[in-house]
Amino acid sequence: MTQAQAHDEPERVDEAARVADLIPMLRRIVGARIGAHPAAEDIVQETLVRVLDAEERIEPGMLEPYAITTVRNVIATMWRQDDRDARNQHRLHDPSEPEDAEHRVVATEEQSAISEALGRLSDRERQILLAHEVSGQPTQTLADETGSTAGAVAAQLKRTRARLRVEYVLALEGVEPPTDRCRPVLLALSSADRRRQRELDAPRHLLDCQVCARLSEPLLSRGPLRQDEIHVAISADPDIVAARQAARELAVRAGFVGTDLTMLATAVSEVARNIVRFASSGEVSIELLDGPRSGIRVVARDSGPGIRDVDRALEDGFSTYNGLGLGLPGSRRLMDEFSIESQPGTGTTVTMTKWIEKKD
Repeated sequence: MTQAQAHDEPERVDEAARVADLIPMLRRIVGARIGAHPAAEDIVQETLVRVLDAEERIEPGMLEPYAITTVRNVIATMWRQDDRDARNQHRLHDPSEPEDAEHRVVATEEQSAISEALGRLSDRERQILLAHEVSGQPTQTLADETGSTAGAVAAQLKRTRARLRVEYVLALEGVEPPTDRCRPVLLALSSADRRRQRELDAPRHLLDCQVCARLSEPLLSRGPLRQDEIHVAISADPDIVAARQAARELAVRAGFVGTDLTMLATAVSEVARNIVRFASSGEVSIELLDGPRSGIRVVARDSGPGIRDVDRALEDGFSTYNGLGLGLPGSRRLMDEFSIESQPGTGTTVTMTKWIEKKD
């Protein structure tokens, strides 16, 4: 080994070590979006390869935000490819397998777009994003440090993610908005802000502006990138654990701590367990609420036999194998708001909300 090789070897080891430190964070992000999908670990490894390949071009302090954006796009690409495979399954030729040269060009373009989009964020936006999603600081902690409120910090994070999506799409397409109205419209679409879309008359703008009409498609179909809502399919006991973990992760980001966090996770476990026990299958969605009040809304849906007598089902100690019942009274006590909609033979929907108590 030459002296130069000996000097370069520690640098490569340090470089790999820094990227390897991202693994726990990437696994949390992948798990929150696709659960125990067979490709979960492959997505983590693909992200690490892309980050390691681009590390020399990433500015100091930008490694974690770059990795976050990269893993989101790897997941989004996987979902698009799965959809394309399903649509072209009947064909003899599989268009989902590009030539190696084409694949390399596309990968390079995506990495360049990610770097450019991250560079367009302000220092404050990057710092809060890094502290929240990488370091795991709750919104309440960030609010205390900045003299703000948890709701204001959550709203700022939502705006930052929406802007990052817009800037990424613009950079990937290599275009600049043709009018001053374009970016606000694209941002309103990216953040799913319907009130702002109405104020800007976004539908009319999309009819008039071909550029925004084209760019709106990836922004409107941004399910894999959404951070404020998680959906967990429920059909077996392991799904109960997945729903509880998803609720805890989102609640921690919202600012829940201590007893409130435990009560929320317990309530989610109870409604998910009832789906498995009495309805066989269903879904639990957990949504972060960041309006005038901050909190978490949980909606448990199933298409099971339903509840014949909702009032009796909410009585302590009541249980029936003809519908939901066990665990509902306890869940109602643990949450701030609780409601049930059910009809025999059509399934049941349980909606419950936990609010973050404001500090004096």
